[in-house]
Amino acid sequence: MFKHTIVKTPGESYINGLTTSDLGTPNYEKALEQHEAYKSALKKCGVEVHEMPKNNDFPDSTFVEDTAVLTPEFAVISNPGAATRNLEIIEMEPAIKEFYEKYYYIKSPGFLDGGDVLQAEDHFYIGLSERTNLEGAKQLKEILESENYKATIVQLEKFFHLKTGISYLGNQTMVVAGEFINHPDFESYKKIVVPAEEEYAANCIKVNDYVIIPAGYPQTKALINDAGYQTIELDMSEFRKLDGGLSCLSLRF
Repeated sequence: MFKHTIVKTPGESYINGLTTSDLGTPNYEKALEQHEAYKSALKKCGVEVHEMPKNNDFPDSTFVEDTAVLTPEFAVISNPGAATRNLEIIEMEPAIKEFYEKYYYIKSPGFLDGGDVLQAEDHFYIGLSERTNLEGAKQLKEILESENYKATIVQLEKFFHLKTGISYLGNQTMVVAGEFINHPDFESYKKIVVPAEEEYAANCIKVNDYVIIPAGYPQTKALINDAGYQTIELDMSEFRKLDGGLSCLSLRF
């Protein structure tokens, strides 16, 4: 069960954040409304929401997930792979240390985004992407294995981050899309397969008794409901414009 989440309010500079999409410029006021709805959903899931203030020096810093990997026992401060995001960890580190006495660091030349790290019980999957390199993945793997976790490094082919295309719902069940549908590293799991036209919905988050999913993907919602999960739908339009998904907006622990 998660007890806490850390989120960060988008600043006005959010509209100038990094993106690979062609979905247009985010509407800042609408992004704030969607962020408020996100926090409300987390509270409905029974977690305490710790909100950090906006910082216009870091347009992408609302995507706090990329700054750390959190376990029940320890934290790993990441080393984000985008130069304009790397210094976000300066603000996040003290916020994380309020909850953790034991912590590690990913160090250059290793780079790692938290969005490339998926935990399934005692097994972590670490994606190699444009933002996470092999050195960063190896460092995290070594840290995790030293703490008696399992770790597997996964080469991404198309997805931006590992969790862009896969989510873990507990009970040995994965929500998968695209390259992960038949990926050998995930063959042992039960799978909820996201239709190609709803690929964005593969990034969802299970927070205690609910699965939070992006709004507008009825087939995926039905599949998750049919598998026995309660869902909360949230409009994510303004975060999708900057390659953001539901998992990106919080650290959950």
